[in-house]
Parts: sequence; C-alpha cells; structure tokens
Amino acid sequence: MPKVIFHDVIKSHENLSDPTAAVDWIRRERASILDRLAHAGVVLLRGFPLENAEDFDSAVVAFNLGRFSYHESLSNAVRKDLTDRVFTANEAPPEATIRLHHELAQTPAHPRHLFFFCERAAGHGGATALCRSDDLLDRIENRHPDFIRDLVTHGLTYHHVMPGKDDPTSSMGRSWRSTLSVENRDAAEEKLTTLGYSFSWRAEEDLAVSSPCLPALLTLEDGRRSFFNQLVATRSWRDSRNDPDDALKLGDGRPVSIQLRDEIAELTESHAADLEWQRGDLALLDNHRVQHGRRPFDGRRRVLVAFGARAPTTPLTPAAPVPAS
Repeated sequence: MPKVIFHDVIKSHENLSDPTAAVDWIRRERASILDRLAHAGVVLLRGFPLENAEDFDSAVVAFNLGRFSYHESLSNAVRKDLTDRVFTANEAPPEATIRLHHELAQTPAHPRHLFFFCERAAGHGGATALCRSDDLLDRIENRHPDFIRDLVTHGLTYHHVMPGKDDPTSSMGRSWRSTLSVENRDAAEEKLTTLGYSFSWRAEEDLAVSSPCLPALLTLEDGRRSFFNQLVATRSWRDSRNDPDDALKLGDGRPVSIQLRDEIAELTESHAADLEWQRGDLALLDNHRVQHGRRPFDGRRRVLVAFGARAPTTPLTPAAPVPAS
C-alpha cells in the first residue's frame, strides 16, 4: 500500500537575504501556509535563512499560533529552555528510538501545533518519523472495531514513575519537581490532585502517577477522527523506574494486551514516513492529525522545538488510586 503524503514542502524561491526577511515572508504568507497545513498535516519550510534559536523564535511568533511553554507543560522529557518559547527536543541518548506519539496526549493539556527547527543535522540517522493518525485510525478500526469502541467508551489512562531529579539517560526522565513546577512533596500532591491524577510515593523520592481517564480519539475540524493517544509510545516507557507493560490501561481498568499494542505499533510504523532534516529546516505540525517520533542517530544532531497554544483535554473520569510500592 502506498504511503500517504504526510507533508508539504515550501522551498525558498525569493531573495530572502537574512532572518528578518524570512520572518516577514512567513508573516505575509501565514494564511496560505496554514491552509496547506490543513490538508497535509505537516508543512516544511526549506532553504530559508534561519540560523539559530532566536531566528526560530521570531519565525514562530510570525505564525501567531499562541504559546505553550515547556515549563507549563507536563512533558515527561528532559529538555533545555533556550528562549521563552524555544527549547531542545527530547534529550534522550542518541541511540534511543522515540516512538511515534502525539505530543502530550497522555496529559490533560497538549499543544495544538508543534514547530521543529533543525539547527544541526545528525551525521547519520536522526530523522523525525511522521504518521497521519486520521488515516491510521481507519486501518486500526478495520482490524479491531471492538477495541476502537472500547476507546470511545472508556478512553485510556497512563501510568509512570517520575524521579526526584532529572534523569537524562531516560526519554521520560524529567523530575516531578520540574514536571509539576513545584519544590516539595506537599505542592506536588496539591497540583496532582487539582489535575485529577492519583499518586503514591516510592523510594528515592520517586513519584508514581496515574492520569485521569483521557480520550483516545479526537474529532478533527473536517469531521474525520484521529487516533490521538500515546498507545504506541508507551511501548518504550522503560527505564530503571518504569515498565511499559504497566504504562497503559483502558479507562475501566482493563489492560490493553501487549499483542494488540504491538500490532498497532507495527501498523503505525508501516504507515509512517521519515523527514530527513537539513540544516535550517523549519516544520509546522498539526498535533491533532500527525504523530511524530525520532530515529536513532550518530553525530551532534540539534533539533529545537516550540509549542503552539495549549489545547485542553477534558478527562472522562478521575484517576483510580495508585497502589503503594
């Protein structure tokens, strides 16, 4: 089966001599770019004179799609802030594969749009994998209609353990202090309760949390539905604190079988295509329609990220209690 076209490439064809000219061009062409995004899911700007985090920041502002900072988010990933809106992509070791996912679909708030900027391409590998989740849902539903009905009715809950301090060796190693923007246990418990999470404390100041029951599908503006969740990503939620087998359940408490999760992961991968980065590339992604991931790489790859406006997710039910360990 041929792969679905997953992105629209806009190459610089004007005499844009510097970042200011490029940003002005984006501001003028914003409506046209967003129209192309609505059809493609991802738009890639290539060959524009953008060099660094500051240029990227200015370009993101020109799109006028709002701002949701890393500091405000409940991202599991360890990242480094570079400006008020720009930060590094997941700082997980280069040999790690980051599986396809919708950004922050495992939390009550996610960015509506994502921006990526390639400051330095990898020596080898390091592509960003992309998958259209509206088309993917059609394929999953054809094979597993009962499971899709369960997702509609019950949603999903996500379970993971956060360390007391950032763990840069893990793709989900952000500390609970950083994730929750708190300094102590009392403040962490108060915030988690407000967000509808359940939790329990573990050894070494680790904190186990369970999300409220979150929707696993979204209805898009064009009426199509998207497989908007972290089912595939949870298969790699493994480190010294976490086991992917324990990371995901239906909202009624039933586990999602490993066999089914592996089959959906294979379907997702077969439906994906790679974006091979070139220095200076800027990509705008519709987070509701398109999943993304990262291939392993060699060299000193540096891809930067910014989030568009926060899009709240309405939980279906609060989280069930987390058992003590």
